[in-house]
Amino acid sequence: MPPFERSQNPIPFKQRKSLATRKQEVAGIRSKFPTKIPVIIERYQREKYLPPLDKTKFLVPQELSMTQFVTIIRNRMSLMQSQAFYLLIDNSGLASMSLTMAEVYKDHKDDDGFLYMTYASQEMFGHCVKNRSL
Repeated sequence: MPPFERSQNPIPFKQRKSLATRKQEVAGIRSKFPTKIPVIIERYQREKYLPPLDKTKFLVPQELSMTQFVTIIRNRMSLMQSQAFYLLIDNSGLASMSLTMAEVYKDHKDDDGFLYMTYASQEMFGHCVKNRSL
């Protein structure tokens, strides 16, 4: 699969909207849908291999597990089974796949009320290094 161009990377959500606007948006979402988690998923800026998602905002049921959520995102990207991708929570690390979205949200939600995730691939098969004995 050919790499995607860097020019396809949009301006990050936090830079497009002010903190006050984002807080107001979350308040409206949470009042209308109290059992849903507002999630922003963006592609890692240096990502070359994974396709961009068709949207960045998701409303996710709080009882959904991370495993189920990853499956939904994989399907939206139409990834092949051999393609790996990782969801980083708040650009800091991976969440346990057994956690529910409510647990992840409680521990990692941003000050504005959104849960931010970044998706990225990692080359799993690099160059083969031959073992040279001296």
